[in-house]
Amino acid sequence: MNMNINFPNLHIYLNHVGKSIHIGSFEIAFYGLTLAFAMMMGLLVTLREAKRSGQKEDDYFDLAIIAIICSLIGARIYYVVFAWDRYKDNLLQVFNLRQGGLAIYGGVIAAIITTFCFCKKRKLKFPLVCDTAGLGLVTGQIIGRWGNFFNRECFGEYTNNLLAMQLPVNAVRQGEITESIAAHKVVVDGIEYIQVHPTFLYESLWNLALLLFLVWYIRRKKFDGEVFLMYLCGYGVGRFWVESLRTDQLLVPVIGVPVSMVVGAVMAVTAAIWIAVVRSKIAKSGGVQKIDGIQNDKGTGDAAASTGEGTKETE
Repeated sequence: MNMNINFPNLHIYLNHVGKSIHIGSFEIAFYGLTLAFAMMMGLLVTLREAKRSGQKEDDYFDLAIIAIICSLIGARIYYVVFAWDRYKDNLLQVFNLRQGGLAIYGGVIAAIITTFCFCKKRKLKFPLVCDTAGLGLVTGQIIGRWGNFFNRECFGEYTNNLLAMQLPVNAVRQGEITESIAAHKVVVDGIEYIQVHPTFLYESLWNLALLLFLVWYIRRKKFDGEVFLMYLCGYGVGRFWVESLRTDQLLVPVIGVPVSMVVGAVMAVTAAIWIAVVRSKIAKSGGVQKIDGIQNDKGTGDAAASTGEGTKETE
């Protein structure tokens, strides 16, 4: 199998991009290594924000251990549910993650549920924890999307734009090659390639911009939970656009609409309305919000940092 990946309009030609490494007889997929690195970096960013805002880092370390496991399970369940035809005749493939098959929305949903339960158990403020962990979540997404690069998956329709990516025809799943892509196949040095939108790269760059914005915004938030809502809104908009380009969409049964576009749109609109309503209430109250009995007009994150007790729920 040819292992080249090209970006012809950028004059970047990558030869022999492998999918895994071997340690003795044991094979380790780059997809898994990428996800592991993404989780580690996401945790580091979360711990740094926890320290900055005066929260207990140990709480977030404990949460990460549980949430990562639950998120992986949730991401897989979500994917399998909406791609059931691929697994119904071979149920053992449900447990095979070596070829991808994780849906980020399933992971996010599982992470939110896990975090809520964790906060109830530890008596932590759920909105504040979401703000803090949200920075780590989007960091993980920036890196994690590169697992799709190594797997030659999650690409879009044919394009000849600046970032157009060429993949050998025999290195991708044939069911993801549409008529439009097939009609624009190119031959380079005797090898047949498809030329497509690198949607993994689009989403990674979008998330990088979103992370930079959230890092700037978190010091200016008006209420706990606002930064996570901003993440939901920003990611929802970006994913809606990226999903519209992809050829491997998971579809809502019966109506045949891409499920990630539906979830992205609902998530973005709901989060935007939520932020607008809460900010309106704060403005009507003179821009002052009471946090654990303390008046704060700069955002609850600053109050939490200054008191050192912003992680505890009011009982």
